[in-house]
Amino acid sequence: MTEPLLRLEGVTRRFGATLALDALSLAVGHGEFVALLGGSGSGKSTLLRLVAGFDAPDAGRILLQGRDLAGLPPHARPVSMVFQSYALFPHLSVFDNIAYGLRREGRPRAEITRRVTEALALVGLEGFERRRPHQLSGGQRQRVALVRSLVKRPPLLLLDEPLGALDAGLRERTGFELRALQRATGAGFVMVTHDQAEALALADQVAVLEAGRLAQFGPPRALYERPATRLVAGFLGAANLLEGRVAPDGSVDCAVAGCTLHLAEPPPARRARR
Repeated sequence: MTEPLLRLEGVTRRFGATLALDALSLAVGHGEFVALLGGSGSGKSTLLRLVAGFDAPDAGRILLQGRDLAGLPPHARPVSMVFQSYALFPHLSVFDNIAYGLRREGRPRAEITRRVTEALALVGLEGFERRRPHQLSGGQRQRVALVRSLVKRPPLLLLDEPLGALDAGLRERTGFELRALQRATGAGFVMVTHDQAEALALADQVAVLEAGRLAQFGPPRALYERPATRLVAGFLGAANLLEGRVAPDGSVDCAVAGCTLHLAEPPPARRARR
């Protein structure tokens, strides 16, 4: 069996009396786009920070390509991160922003020029090399932040609500550009989002978090059509929630809709109460 790109094993993180992550386990495959979905306080950003190395778990293990990341500082991890604010250096040009990480690694000048040029072409920003961040639109700044993270060719890219600062029309278009970029590079993407439609449209797998636990993990269609819990059902499509009583034959008496629903499959057996 192939080792996943990223594996979290029983990861727990507490902040005083608050349990931000509760023995959470999750696996991300090579080249997968995974969306972390959940309400505020569900643990999404905490999970991202732990993988990036900005924080450390109280228990559990985080493995990247089979290597335990415990004790490794952020700069020593083969991981890049894109922040919602983009975090571009305002005093540097587009070229120098993208080249920054490669220069820190001591790459030859010719290699830096080639890789930055290729990165700009990948996101359609040829000719923008000498502009400063304040001379770019929001979508252009977001693309610069993306390729600055990808130019070092990390196996895993972490994205903390990367489309949150964009308006609705630009957000949708940039989201599909993001998906195309992920496919072109082959890197694994883990993206935090509050936007259900965004997660369902872009991701290969969606992880719904609730109070630091993994409520459900799977392909978007499976979560939408077969939610494991009421919370998942409500989070992905509140309009589809109907109250009802399950009869012994598996049908559902739905008083709100004024009808009886017959399920394609019987509901899972209820656990006997102790």
